[in-house]
Amino acid sequence: MQRPGIDPNNVQMSDILCDFCLTPWNDEGVFIEGHQGSVICGKCLSVAYTEVVLHGSDKVSTSREDGAGNPCTMCLETRDESGWTSPVNEKALICKRCIELAAQTLEKDRDTEWVIPG
Repeated sequence: MQRPGIDPNNVQMSDILCDFCLTPWNDEGVFIEGHQGSVICGKCLSVAYTEVVLHGSDKVSTSREDGAGNPCTMCLETRDESGWTSPVNEKALICKRCIELAAQTLEKDRDTEWVIPG
């Protein structure tokens, strides 16, 4: 997510915010990108992974019986699986598939010390 009011001709790293906690992207944190400028920070990914993958939380589904649903902020798809919604930004949802893919990707990144929770 981009900080409101940024200059599109001069986007800085700190103008990009975690869609889930609204923390600015910086050199100290770990972030991973999704589609159309969506990002999730390592802290939010850890919480999402713990709640959805480790504890099997099914509090949030990315689809509904009527076929409508909330698309995943990261992949923009509506899936029939559990996901995690941000307590700060209720419009931000990440599906279980994206949680697992992002976790695997970040753990492989040699430039970070992020590890899959568990």
